[in-house]
Amino acid sequence: MTDRSAAPAPSKGADAPAEPPATTSSPRHAPSASSGPDPHDNRRQVLYWRLLARLFDSEEHASLESASLDVVEDIGLPAALLDPTVSVDSVIQRHPGLAEEFDGLMAREPEPDGTRDRAAEVRRAALASKLLLNVFATGSGTVSAGQLARWQSDTGWLERSFGRPPGGLRAEGAAGGARSGGGLGPELGAIEADLVHRMHLREVLADPALAARLTPSMSLIEQLLRDKGNLSGVALANAKALIKRYVDQVAEVLRTQVEKATVGELDRSIPPKRVFRNLDLDRTIWKNLTNWSPEEERLHVDRLYYRHTVRRTTPQRLVVVVDQSGSMVDSMVNCTILASIFAGLPKVDVHLIAYDTRAIDLTPWVHDPFDVLLRTNLGGGNDGPVAMAMARPKIAEPKNTVMVWISDFYEFDRSQPLFEGIEAVHRSGVRFIPVGSVTSSGRQEVNPWFRERFKALGTPVVSGHINKLVHELKTFLT
Repeated sequence: MTDRSAAPAPSKGADAPAEPPATTSSPRHAPSASSGPDPHDNRRQVLYWRLLARLFDSEEHASLESASLDVVEDIGLPAALLDPTVSVDSVIQRHPGLAEEFDGLMAREPEPDGTRDRAAEVRRAALASKLLLNVFATGSGTVSAGQLARWQSDTGWLERSFGRPPGGLRAEGAAGGARSGGGLGPELGAIEADLVHRMHLREVLADPALAARLTPSMSLIEQLLRDKGNLSGVALANAKALIKRYVDQVAEVLRTQVEKATVGELDRSIPPKRVFRNLDLDRTIWKNLTNWSPEEERLHVDRLYYRHTVRRTTPQRLVVVVDQSGSMVDSMVNCTILASIFAGLPKVDVHLIAYDTRAIDLTPWVHDPFDVLLRTNLGGGNDGPVAMAMARPKIAEPKNTVMVWISDFYEFDRSQPLFEGIEAVHRSGVRFIPVGSVTSSGRQEVNPWFRERFKALGTPVVSGHINKLVHELKTFLT
C-alpha cells in the first residue's frame, strides 16, 4: 500500500541484526571472510536494516535501497521482493518456484549439528523481509477493498511461512491464544481491524464488484454488524451475504468439534440389541472356553455376547446468556453459532439470551445464527441483572441445566446484584460456566472483581477460546 507510516516492528527472529551493518557499500564488494566480517552476514544485515528503516519511516533510504537491490540481484531473486506495493501473489505468479520457499520459511528448524548455511540465511532474510514489510507497513489513510484483499492474501502467505493455513494465526489470535507464530495472531487481528475501520465500507458494499473482493473475517463482520442499520438495498444484501459466508465457515469448524465432544457414554442400563453386527466374538469365545471339547475339537457355545451400542442422551437444558455490548462482538458471533449447533443435537433444549442495558430472548431463532446476528444491536452498556431475571425462569430442573454466561463482567454498580443472582443459580444445582470476553485482537478481558469471586465459588472463568467452551460442555451433554 502507498502512504505508509510507522508500524510496530515484528519480533526479531534468530537472524535479526544485533548491530548495524559493517558496511553499506555494495555487497558485491564486501570484504572476504579472511579479512573481516563474513560477507553473508553483511548482506543479511543490510536486508534487515532496510526492513526496519521502512517499517519505522515511510521515506526510502537510498543507500539501504541500493545495497539491498544489489543483494537480491546477486543471489538470483527478483527485485520485486523489495517493492512493498507488489503483492506476494504477484511475485509468485511471475516466479512460481518461490512458493515452496515461502512455505514454512519461518518455521524451519536449525541444523541438528549446529552448522549454518549463511548463503541460505541471506536468501531467507530477503523472503522474510518481503512478508513482514507487506503485512506490517500498512500506512495510514483510506483503505480500498483491493488493498484489504491484498493485505489478507499477503498475511495468508505470512501464516503459511509459520506452517499455518491462511487465516490460521488470525483465527487463533481471535480465539484467545496462538499455538505458533510467536504470538503474532493478536497483532494481525488488530491490524486487520484497523484496515477495515479505515475502509469506506458502505461505498464498497454498494458496488457488487468491490464487495465480491472482500474476504469475510471477524474484523469485517464486526464492522458490518455495527453498521447494518445504516445499510439498504444492494449494500445491505452484500453485507448479509458476507455475514452468512462467515457464519457458514465458522459453523463448519465448530460443528466438527461439537460432534467429537458429544459422542456420549454407552448406556449399559439398556440391553444390547441382539443382531449379528453387534456380536462380540472375542468375548463370546472367551466366556465359553470351558465348553471346549478336545475329542470333538469343537467349542460348544451356551451363550452369545453382544456389544452395547446405545449411548446415554438424557434430555438437557442449555441456557446461553451473551453480553452484546460493544466489546463482545467476537463472543456474540461465535456463541450464537455454537448455540445453534447444540440446538441441532437430539434432546438438547437450548435457550439464547442477549443483553446490554436490555435483554432479548433469541430462543425462537436459535437454530439460525445468521438471523440471530441480524436481530442484535451491538453497543451500549451492561445490565446483567436484567438478563438474569430473564434467564432464571428457564431453569426447570437445576441438576439438569447448564448456564453459560459470556461477558467481560464490567457491571460497575450492578456487580454485586449480578453476582448474588449467579451465586443463587449455582447453589441451586445449575452448572454455571462463566466465559470471558475476547476482543478482535484476541486479548481476553474479565473484570478482576468477578474473576476472584468465580474462583472462590468453584467456577473459574473459562478462557475465551471457543474450543475450551466446547470441552467444558462435553461432560454436561454426555
